[in-house]
Amino acid sequence: MDADLLAEKGLNPSHPRLAQVTGYGLRIGARATLEASAGERAFGSIMDLGDEELALLYGDTSVADYVPQPLVAIDAEGNSREVTSYLLPMERVSGSNPEYARLLADAAKKVGLPDDYIDEIETWIHGSA
Repeated sequence: MDADLLAEKGLNPSHPRLAQVTGYGLRIGARATLEASAGERAFGSIMDLGDEELALLYGDTSVADYVPQPLVAIDAEGNSREVTSYLLPMERVSGSNPEYARLLADAAKKVGLPDDYIDEIETWIHGSA
């Protein structure tokens, strides 16, 4: 998640910070999600949003199939925190969307995710993931 992008949508994210979750890998079809996968880890931003903001964000028809899933994230300082991530069930992941992958890679660069993770995202742009 990109706090600036959420703010453009009229949301008020607070306390944004980089984090990772272990035991999950990034998957990109028409949209992105995380899939439980031993030995993998996913990076991103965590931030606080109110219940009404989450309902507004995930009430959009383009993301209506995403379901809340509790995960444990570890922030850049090593602090563990239970978070709620909205994941697309794997049976709903299909197709490809190189433009979406490019935007995701751009957002990952903007927030400062690890270079090797950005490289992984970029493989989805070229359809080799």
